[in-house]
Amino acid sequence: MQHFLCRGYILILFSIMALGCGPAQRITSTWINNEYSKNKEYSSMYISVFVKDPHIRAHLEDEMGKAAIAKGFHTERSLDYFPPSFSNSIPPNKESMNEKIKELGCDITFTISLIDKTSETRFIPGSSGIYGPYMGYGLHFRGFYSYWYPYIYDPGYYVTDKTYFMEGNMFDAKTGLLIWSVQTETLNPSSIERFSRDLVKLIFEKAMTDLNISVKK
Repeated sequence: MQHFLCRGYILILFSIMALGCGPAQRITSTWINNEYSKNKEYSSMYISVFVKDPHIRAHLEDEMGKAAIAKGFHTERSLDYFPPSFSNSIPPNKESMNEKIKELGCDITFTISLIDKTSETRFIPGSSGIYGPYMGYGLHFRGFYSYWYPYIYDPGYYVTDKTYFMEGNMFDAKTGLLIWSVQTETLNPSSIERFSRDLVKLIFEKAMTDLNISVKK
């Protein structure tokens, strides 16, 4: 009996590990404008996140600011000039944003936005889904009952997988030209802090590599 119990638990363990081994965040596509000349130099970056949740917006802009500063950029966050309020969490219109970017003298704009999110509910079967042949409990009812009783009352449960599709865009602030874009997919983020940190690291490093941007000293 113990042999089949152990085999069942091992099967469950490997199933959980298989579900958890895939990357939580991944890049699904990138795009570079053919009109953009690589190896350009920039000095200051304006960061703006377009999501309704002010906490996510704050975390993402903060993490992006840290990443840009670490590379030598001077940074400005939209949150510092257009903070959300209880009555209005929508970002400012493009005219106000452009005026602020020009006023601050930023030469590159980096945006992050949520383009889609999905939810899918699936059933995780309980232990009763593990089958062992009769040798697992012998030929007597007592053994049969002792073997199956714990599983019959473990009915399983439902979980909801949440997937977030994000987009990052980099613009030349002086010309307004979109020079680079990336789309990512995130499955079941564990926290806003971890989600923000991992997303920014993923897309910022990709942008720097793809564009080979230099920072003016």
